[in-house]
Amino acid sequence: MDAAPVVLPVKEHIELSEKEDKIFTRLLDVVRHFGLETQLRVAGGWVRDKLLGKECYDIDIALDNMLGRDFCEKVNEYLKSVGEQQQGIGVIQCNPDQSKHLETAKMRIYDIWIDFVNLRSETYAENSRIPTMKFGTAEEDAYRRDLTINSLFYNINNSSIEDLTGRGVKDLKSGLIVTPLPPKATFMDDPLRVLRAIRFGARFGFLLDEELKKAASDEEVRSALGNKISKERIGHEVDLMMSDKQPPKAMAWICDLKLFFVVFACPENSRPPVDEHCDRLCISHIEAAWLLLQAIGTASFTEDQRRLCLYSSLLLPLRSTIYMDKKLREVNNILFAVFSSILSALSLSILYIVQAPVAGFIFRESLKLKASDADMVVNLHNACKKFVELFLLLESDEIPENIRADLEDEFLEIPCTSIKRVFAGLLLRQLKDFWRVALMTSTLLDPALDPTNDSSDRSEGLNRRREMFLRAESAITQLGLDGVWKTKPLLDGKGIMGVLQLKSGGPTIGQWQHRLIKWQLAYPNATTEDCIDWINQSQAKRQKLDINA
Repeated sequence: MDAAPVVLPVKEHIELSEKEDKIFTRLLDVVRHFGLETQLRVAGGWVRDKLLGKECYDIDIALDNMLGRDFCEKVNEYLKSVGEQQQGIGVIQCNPDQSKHLETAKMRIYDIWIDFVNLRSETYAENSRIPTMKFGTAEEDAYRRDLTINSLFYNINNSSIEDLTGRGVKDLKSGLIVTPLPPKATFMDDPLRVLRAIRFGARFGFLLDEELKKAASDEEVRSALGNKISKERIGHEVDLMMSDKQPPKAMAWICDLKLFFVVFACPENSRPPVDEHCDRLCISHIEAAWLLLQAIGTASFTEDQRRLCLYSSLLLPLRSTIYMDKKLREVNNILFAVFSSILSALSLSILYIVQAPVAGFIFRESLKLKASDADMVVNLHNACKKFVELFLLLESDEIPENIRADLEDEFLEIPCTSIKRVFAGLLLRQLKDFWRVALMTSTLLDPALDPTNDSSDRSEGLNRRREMFLRAESAITQLGLDGVWKTKPLLDGKGIMGVLQLKSGGPTIGQWQHRLIKWQLAYPNATTEDCIDWINQSQAKRQKLDINA
């Protein structure tokens, strides 16, 4: 069951800031100058936030008798008449196929971007899901909006709050997320409103109306969200949730309303197949990560690091799940045709070449988020196994043989006392300033994390993970590794070529560059001269071994 809603204090009147008063006065000057009969209303979120005592700079103006771009042109005419600089006008076209039914114009007024749009009314022709748009009354427009708490208007002409659904202020005071019209009709008009309802409910700690939840999980609504709304709009909404006040609550609602695999759609050819209960496990991970972030202190992470930490934790149960990338398959089929005999001789499969992580697919294809974010989350997942090994290494006097074998080679024998520093340093150089995010995410792989645990076990698990994180963070800091990715090699590629007396580069130089980084991590106080001596001695030793062989 949901907890009781958070009850927030709601103001009876809206108090304008000095900048808002200037903006609204300028808009009224335009109306008076041209003798317009236009009623100017601020719509939606600005009204809601002002009533909650929050500052808001997202001002949307609803016009009752003209299009947004027409009013913006009147603003520029007025500016010209009073000798002020005209402003550029941006227009965002409507796109009914993506449930974007209104053209929006925007321009800067006193350095604030203002959106202008006409009030709307809609009628649907038989057998058509795309409405016919026409100018509507403020009441008609209010009922077409997503939520009652977003359907409030502030009438600039007479400085009054207009609650035309009759329950916007009431629901704001009661902490309820409700749609003005029956919820299924509201969601079918624009299925993205399901995610907006979840986002605002999580942000304010409000309850979702029971009829709203029933409509949100309706098969027809879920299908419309997956097929009618662009992945970019879905991804943007999810990203806002992840950066908001209660990401785990929002994700839990997405799961509860059977929307998880609609939003975080996995490819059909996932291997192994994604378990139908995986969504619950994903929620348990983001909840654990959120609690750990609070316990450690969110100030230790940037906003971007916190956001990607939550994404990484949410998708952690999918870290070992792969799929066959179609784009890579097309390219590699050509390679396969050319090199099939070589691949056969080496017992390699073309499938191996085209494997890709499902987490990356979700970012790139299901949410259409930045490729750099997808790469970072995949890197964090890949680093988890290494960080689990690092936890054990930092707290043990013994060096596992597999770690020793991974670090050493024929030219470099790392002292036992330096193996921890080299192993950790290489990890940090891969992740740079996201190493703490990887460290934190890796603690979620501890067996103490079990979604079926009761609250006391979860509390014990949280304390255990926090202690793991703090011990490892302290050890890494004491090793002098925070910022190690900024350390430059004592010799660049050209310098290595000079010491090895090579006339051209190639793979050998890359191997020596990696070897040099390991050597510097083992000997952090070494000089360039020490480095040259080591390379020369290593070469001489190798040549001697070759002669004896």
